[in-house]
Amino acid sequence: MTGREFKDLTFEHFAKIANAFSSPKRLEIIDLLSQGEKDVDTLTKETNMNFANTSRHLQLLKSVNIVKSRKEGIRVIYSVSTDEVIVYWKNLQNLAEKTVAELRDIAKSFMDQRLVLEPISASELLSKIHDADIVVIDVRPKEEFLNGHILGAVSIPLAELNDKIKDLPVDKEIVAYCRGKYCVLAAEASKLLSSKGFKTTILKDDVNSWRFAGLEVER
Repeated sequence: MTGREFKDLTFEHFAKIANAFSSPKRLEIIDLLSQGEKDVDTLTKETNMNFANTSRHLQLLKSVNIVKSRKEGIRVIYSVSTDEVIVYWKNLQNLAEKTVAELRDIAKSFMDQRLVLEPISASELLSKIHDADIVVIDVRPKEEFLNGHILGAVSIPLAELNDKIKDLPVDKEIVAYCRGKYCVLAAEASKLLSSKGFKTTILKDDVNSWRFAGLEVER
């Protein structure tokens, strides 16, 4: 093998990985699977695609070992193949934030419309996690909460928040979190809580950021 052949072959494989991350819908699938394994039906519903398109995207991701699958009866359950996939996805977001001004503007506009205070980081939350004056709520679906959640967090999926809001203490700050800074669930929760008179903010990080920082995750 010549040096040129070596370069061509290796860079071709790098390009296959880059191609797997080149579709907005595949990125959304990766984002969802970073929170825990899911079947095709769940991914189809969450991404607002049809079943066939979801399956095609999953097969492409599986072909380059970005995701893996297992059978459970007639259901096919998918998950990310390794934590490195999640790390790469987070780094891609960070790169986009630094290089695409429009992305920053879109995110700011979305949060401003929901009257969200400046989101706090995992380190900021850690400094006050044992403060009796805050309550941390996880507004992701229950299955994702059970897969792993921030120490001391209470599970209140967004769909249930309106019914359970009466159980939250009005004299405490509510910190909501979901799947990360580009997940809309925590922002919508903050908007609802603020409209009911609660002092609230959101965590800009997710449970993976918490875990990668060496902080305790409960299951």
